[in-house]
Amino acid sequence: MTKEAHIADIVVHLHPETSGDDSETIEQNLRARDGVVSVHFSEEEHPHSMVVAYNSEAVTSEQVLAEIRKCDRNAVMVGM
Repeated sequence: MTKEAHIADIVVHLHPETSGDDSETIEQNLRARDGVVSVHFSEEEHPHSMVVAYNSEAVTSEQVLAEIRKCDRNAVMVGM
């Protein structure tokens, strides 16, 4: 029997004053977290927005946001 992964996406808006170093740290920390499938920034179009794909059976959107808020306490989830 094949186990299905339940992949969900969220968009998170970082505070405009979030540094490039903080963005890199956020990305590295999320990539290391169990359940996170991918992390993408759109530097040219929306430099303060990121899309996070995750397995909703392994991690929740609230846990993803909490991880991001370790570096940017003003980050907000905007949906997907």
